[in-house]
Amino acid sequence: MITHLRLSSDEDIYYPFACEEWLCREAGEDRMPVPAVHLWRHERAFVLGLRDSRLPRAAEAMDWLEREEGYRVMVRNSGGAAVPLDLGVVNVTLVRRSAPGRLDMNGDFRLMAALLAETLEPYGVRFDTGEVSGSYCPGEYDLSIDGRKFCGLAQRRQLRAYAVQAFVNVEGDSAARAAVVREFYRRAGGVGGAAAAGAALDVRPAVMGSLTELQPDFPGADTWLGSLAAAFGEPSPLPAGAPSAIRDIAAGLRARYDPRES
Repeated sequence: MITHLRLSSDEDIYYPFACEEWLCREAGEDRMPVPAVHLWRHERAFVLGLRDSRLPRAAEAMDWLEREEGYRVMVRNSGGAAVPLDLGVVNVTLVRRSAPGRLDMNGDFRLMAALLAETLEPYGVRFDTGEVSGSYCPGEYDLSIDGRKFCGLAQRRQLRAYAVQAFVNVEGDSAARAAVVREFYRRAGGVGGAAAAGAALDVRPAVMGSLTELQPDFPGADTWLGSLAAAFGEPSPLPAGAPSAIRDIAAGLRARYDPRES
């Protein structure tokens, strides 16, 4: 297990995603045991999906997030759409090798949902699976309680390995997070999601929730992170040379995917 339980707001938000690129490469070359779990949080970041970066005014909206709102902003190469991050959002990624000729994305999403269900069950959390209309980063495997989404899933696949990623809104004001996403889409692609490029989302803050909002006795992000870390075992330190390689990957991801770099 690799952990970055708290990344500073000054830390490059590309770094944890580059770490997962590196983990997939190592797993694909059979240089590390799998499955591996990556746990991390960031103090203040805004992660775009590829389709978000293609909106007509995406670059201007990204600049607004950085200059006016104080976010570290990136474009990820995995699936999914825009997601805001802070210390109330726990990111859980499962890295596995790909079996030759196997492609079962739905099965991989179900596996992650089952993993999260197992880790949340001791706290009495039960959730539904299915797309929540009006949520940010919507997908078939949204996790929700009473119709309000608290978690979304995405995948990043390489030739020999893949990562299933989950963002879990554990605590904090999810409606406020959703309002920032909605404003990003307004600035990037059109009011209310009516984008010229047809890809902006009509985000409705009321359909989002955090676990502590939806289940007030839930203990919060720090406690749940401790439970996750205990369940997955001792963290494995990165080998010598890996941090430098990961930062090189991060620089490459930015150069390739940030529309402001072109």
